[in-house]
Amino acid sequence: MKILHLDKNHPLLLEQLQAAGFENDENYYAPKEAIRQIIHQYDGIVLRSRFSIDREFLDAAVNLKFIGRVGAGLENIDCAYAEQKGIYLVAAPEGNRTAVAEHTLGMLLNLMNRLSYVDKEVRNGIWKREENRGIEIEGKTVGLIGYGNMGKAFAQRLKGFNCSVIFYDIKPGIADHNARQVSLEYLQQHADIVSLHTPQTDATYHMVNQAFIDGFTKSFWFLNTARGKSVNTSDLVQALKSGKIKGAGLDVLEYEKSSFEHMFTDNELPEAFQYLIAADNVALSPHIAGWTIESKEKLAQVVASKIIAIFKSNNHTAMENQNSEIPDQGQEQRPPYQDARQQAPTGTQNSYVGQGNYQQPYQSPPPYLQDANGKKILAGVLAIILGHLGIHKFVLGYNNEGIIMLVLGLLGYVTACLIIGYFILLAMGIIGLIEGIIYLTRTDQDFFNTYIKNRKPWF
Repeated sequence: MKILHLDKNHPLLLEQLQAAGFENDENYYAPKEAIRQIIHQYDGIVLRSRFSIDREFLDAAVNLKFIGRVGAGLENIDCAYAEQKGIYLVAAPEGNRTAVAEHTLGMLLNLMNRLSYVDKEVRNGIWKREENRGIEIEGKTVGLIGYGNMGKAFAQRLKGFNCSVIFYDIKPGIADHNARQVSLEYLQQHADIVSLHTPQTDATYHMVNQAFIDGFTKSFWFLNTARGKSVNTSDLVQALKSGKIKGAGLDVLEYEKSSFEHMFTDNELPEAFQYLIAADNVALSPHIAGWTIESKEKLAQVVASKIIAIFKSNNHTAMENQNSEIPDQGQEQRPPYQDARQQAPTGTQNSYVGQGNYQQPYQSPPPYLQDANGKKILAGVLAIILGHLGIHKFVLGYNNEGIIMLVLGLLGYVTACLIIGYFILLAMGIIGLIEGIIYLTRTDQDFFNTYIKNRKPWF
């Protein structure tokens, strides 16, 4: 199995895949169009965020079996289309959850103790103590929005601060000993600190907006180490100016490009961002919350382990459970997220949808497997009953083979008065019977891979 690596990662990723028998090719600099021209040669892709994997790219990747992302989210991949094509999606939210949790905690402590601000003062010979009293986390209520890998890791690290940790998530029944699950309305009534841990989807776009902020009873500290486009920056700035938000720790910004490697498409700084970089109660970092020395190795290890576990053991069931955002999974692959606007309190829009980087519970089979199951049953039954006429071949789209069997079957009927006609009908019937039994005894995934994806025409 040939794998194309599009971004540099920890060496162990290449080493472990090679040791497991995979063939690695590295192409870190060619433009997307050049990669698209050669992608048909590969069974797998491993990347971080170099460029987006869209429908056109996926159509060119005719032999692609998986995409591994060395990161937590999968928003730079057209997941629905990849799933439709039967391509596995592998993400690694387990690899950088510790890094994200510690960075989020660091930002919170920085904000509440004005560390960046007072550091600048002292460096400039200013020594103010009374004016720079900090605020303690103890006794506060921390509200998490999204309780997947990242949210759970942050909650665990808050445990020693003697604070109350609550969270809101669209998935019910996922509370643990580190945090209590509540409604969004309850969180908005009680939270002193709010931390965002959601994935990027259409429904999470600008979910933190003026209506969402106004829904909080108290002024609060705000942290975002998830995705920048989940926050309407102009509305955030207005809340900072009014004091509704006491301070903000932002590792991500809505101005980031989809690759996350650069920020602006031109040299102009948006007005809202100009305010953020000048504000004393704002802490900024360049999308590095999950970017530690340790997480680089962990992310690579998680992706390598998942790829090896699935494609060396043929454990398709395990893959489907780890897969999509995968899925965390995210990561991660992935059921559609629920539109938060249907759950939001009155007057709130785009409040929340889904949990950030969460591990998937069991979900119903993806659409491509449901479709494969229907074709498998129909083709199998028709093969057993009418196999001598090749009707089942047309169900699977094998029109040439179907025409051959149909012609031979009709020829058998026409020549039934002769002995050869019976032999023709018997042979065609046996072929249909065997194929029908094979279809019906295969798993949906095997049937999809063999007869729909790889187009094997005969048994």
